[in-house]
Amino acid sequence: MKILKLRKEKLDLFASVVQQFGEVHAPVEQDGKYVFKRLRRWSEARLEYDRTILPPKKYFLPPRETLFRYRPGEGFAPCSEGLDQRTILFGVHACDIYAINILDRVFAGKYNDPYYQARRRNIVIIGIDCSPDQHCFCRSMRADFVDHGFDLFFYDTGDYYQALVGTALGDDMVLASGSIFEAVDAADIDNYKRRSWNKRRAFQLEVEIRDLPEIFEMEYQSGIWEELGGRCLSCGSCSMVCPTCYCFDVADDVELGSLAGSRARTWDSCLFASHALVASGENFRGPRASRIKFRFYHKQRGFVAEYGRPSCVGCGRCISACPVNIDVVQVIERLRGVQDAGSR
Repeated sequence: MKILKLRKEKLDLFASVVQQFGEVHAPVEQDGKYVFKRLRRWSEARLEYDRTILPPKKYFLPPRETLFRYRPGEGFAPCSEGLDQRTILFGVHACDIYAINILDRVFAGKYNDPYYQARRRNIVIIGIDCSPDQHCFCRSMRADFVDHGFDLFFYDTGDYYQALVGTALGDDMVLASGSIFEAVDAADIDNYKRRSWNKRRAFQLEVEIRDLPEIFEMEYQSGIWEELGGRCLSCGSCSMVCPTCYCFDVADDVELGSLAGSRARTWDSCLFASHALVASGENFRGPRASRIKFRFYHKQRGFVAEYGRPSCVGCGRCISACPVNIDVVQVIERLRGVQDAGSR
């Protein structure tokens, strides 16, 4: 992996060069929060943001997409609109890149998803380091640093950004920028180490995940699930903002008076009352308590069994989005028996 540095005042020059590689999207401020969207001008970008409302997942797995259309006598026609659109996501945090790496494993596994894979091939990721706030616990989830899944990654080292080149395409962008990137020296390395240590100490929120699957097994019948079920509104906000939730529903939209139509998939949530409802009318997770327990167990227990790590990356979106203040860290601490877990 190549490591270079870029003066901060030259970042806008680099951004102008990057535009030749695709349509640039970055975090912009909207009603006091941040969203990833296409830039009209570079000055709109807000790279010192805390977190976006929706994660970059929306570019790889859109909230709603038409999979194919069908018509009698013509058969099925896959929909490919936008799949070959080259998009550059500029300013993606490490935890969100880690989340994309998790989705890569899911959608390139036993059942390969061609729609996801087509978008993944055409999306360029330029990451940027961040400062943790009161909701961040990505360090506890080992997602505060990534070593793959990006084309370029920028670390703030004071007057410079230290740039990690992750792919050949990232190297092409560096080469297209001329001589604005420089070689790093010993002082740059020391700056990086110092800032890395300072970031580590800046985390306000921590949670222990070692032996957590075993704790969940022991607490399957815990009364905490009924308590949380009594509070949960089944709104699905935590799932919608989660960078690794990938449940979706599939439905046909049939044209009236015809056998023609289209099939689309939309984001779904295991907290919705209809999520486990089947055609017979049976609902395998009817009570809210069972649904919220299922969400926690899938994140911290089931995903570990299949992929070797939790699917949570500690971005803090679910904590900030929940209207009834269900806090994943507090829940884990209570299951562990940590005293005063709800007092922070």
